[in-house]
Amino acid sequence: MINPDTIADELQAAMDKVQQIAPFSGRIPGFDNAAGYEVARRIHEARVRAGARPVGRKIGFTNRNIWPEYGVFEPIWGYMYDSTVTHMTDGRAKCGIARFAEPRIEPEIVLHFKSTPPLTTDPAAILACIDWIAHGFEIVQSHFPHWKFRVADTMADNGLHGALLVGAPRRVEDLGADVMARLERFTITLSCNGELRERGTGANVLDGPLQAVAHLIAVLAQQRTAPRLQAGELVTTGTLTRALPMHVGETWSTTLDGIDLPGVTMTLEA
Repeated sequence: MINPDTIADELQAAMDKVQQIAPFSGRIPGFDNAAGYEVARRIHEARVRAGARPVGRKIGFTNRNIWPEYGVFEPIWGYMYDSTVTHMTDGRAKCGIARFAEPRIEPEIVLHFKSTPPLTTDPAAILACIDWIAHGFEIVQSHFPHWKFRVADTMADNGLHGALLVGAPRRVEDLGADVMARLERFTITLSCNGELRERGTGANVLDGPLQAVAHLIAVLAQQRTAPRLQAGELVTTGTLTRALPMHVGETWSTTLDGIDLPGVTMTLEA
């Protein structure tokens, strides 16, 4: 029988101690998506009771190109907190990574909601609720060794969220009348220590960042205990490239083409 409290206690301890544990899906019969999100909810509520302030959501596994790599074939979501989100200065930041378990880097598009989005799949209706857009890095982590898990494990592990570093925001109206098309078509390069490592495009995340949000809205509507997106929340929409391992001493940077969002640079420290 699944005991969500016991599982949540074990996983939260691993999170707090930066430790890794065996995936629940391999040792607890019946540990499914509903159980994963229930464990995540209990950990989230414990965090809030301890003083954490939720500031938004992350969507993971929106990039279908990486699904076979992880054996995960659907998107997931998790919470972001005031303690996990940092706004970069001039698009640059230093980040200590000893607090993360097997961290990987993901270049993403970040959206800020000025109003509560409706239950819709219409990208234009979602865009109308957004006041600014930014590019940033999400640091993801796995409390399961070697990034081997099933999707329910990643749901329990808060969508594998570690931290989000947000670059300079741009007002939607400053990105052009064709901003929806630009969000789908822009390209990005990801480099480490000046060496090109990956290329990506906006369409990689469920055909575009606004479409990724539409998916999240639909999922939240189906989850009885999950709060809907609200005005003031940030949403980071998933990696535009493969998620790559990161190490102390590296400097990662991006360049975007086709949309007026500046690239970002992050140097990794212990």
